[in-house]
Amino acid sequence: MTVSPPTTADLPHLRRCVDLARAALDDGDEPFGSLLVHDGEVVFEDRNRVAGGDATRHPEFEIARWAAGHLTPEQRTAAVTYTSGEHCAMCSAAHAWVGLGRIVYAGSTAQLVAWHTEWGVAPGPVVPLPIHAVAPTVPVSGPEPSLADEVRALHARAAGVAP
Repeated sequence: MTVSPPTTADLPHLRRCVDLARAALDDGDEPFGSLLVHDGEVVFEDRNRVAGGDATRHPEFEIARWAAGHLTPEQRTAAVTYTSGEHCAMCSAAHAWVGLGRIVYAGSTAQLVAWHTEWGVAPGPVVPLPIHAVAPTVPVSGPEPSLADEVRALHARAAGVAP
């Protein structure tokens, strides 16, 4: 499946995700933020909360949990998930299992891996796969070039390096 670019209408939601990522970083967490839009309204948003020791507290995973409990299957399919960074394998799987619709991300997994390699950051415990390697039927849009420098700067700050 191909990945399309985000649309102009996606940009305000991606901007909010980057702001949530900054809030996470400012609170000592990894810089990721996400939100769920249904019928044009933001129905749920969250930021990374892994600093407390639970490495599954990704905002994309929280969206899947929330959606499973609050939206019908039809509403989940119609909903759009926006996120500052492309879903990891865990979050991609949760997204697909819950039956959520399109994902739009600001920064890609490939970008994050390249940045971490450049900065000498050790790889994480899970293979950094693109969404379609885990959830091949989910429509995906990203990355958003206009936010790349800002997303890179947040991850540089998290890694303790100059962007």
